[in-house]
Amino acid sequence: MPVHLAITRRVRPGCEAAFERAVRDFFRDSFGNGVQGAHLLSPVPGSGSREYGVLRTFASEAERAAFYRSPIFRAWEDKVLTLTEGPAQQRQLHGLEAWFHSGGPPPRWKMAVITYIGVYGITLLLTQTLTPLLKDWPLLLANGVFNLVVVGLLTWVVMPLLTLFSRPWLHASST
Repeated sequence: MPVHLAITRRVRPGCEAAFERAVRDFFRDSFGNGVQGAHLLSPVPGSGSREYGVLRTFASEAERAAFYRSPIFRAWEDKVLTLTEGPAQQRQLHGLEAWFHSGGPPPRWKMAVITYIGVYGITLLLTQTLTPLLKDWPLLLANGVFNLVVVGLLTWVVMPLLTLFSRPWLHASST
């Protein structure tokens, strides 16, 4: 199961361009070490913010752990110390935030459309296939099982496929 991480770093004043170059070089050098994707999120121009974000996807938890123990990562940490303030803040992404991780978040209305399509399709299919099997069950138990299957299929099958196939539309500039 892929592991998605959001990492934020505060860049020292005047080091923004050097940090962006260093990140691009690090991205290029780090692929193939269990890394499946990496994206740099820059502060909004004119905002005065020096907070940069990195979204990184690993093939598995084991690959993530190996990457953060690797010499390439240790070299990166040494290099970036002079460009940033304090340690990186890291958190693992789950659920909806992980489905839409690639390339930064798309507009909310596009995420809502893709989620609606996923929920609609899965509930339509399960109403025809699973509901007849649960018809003699107590309502609360049947509803609980139905929703458990919906959430499981959405999380591990439907949404990863929908976001993959709709990525060009999700990340196209919206008007």
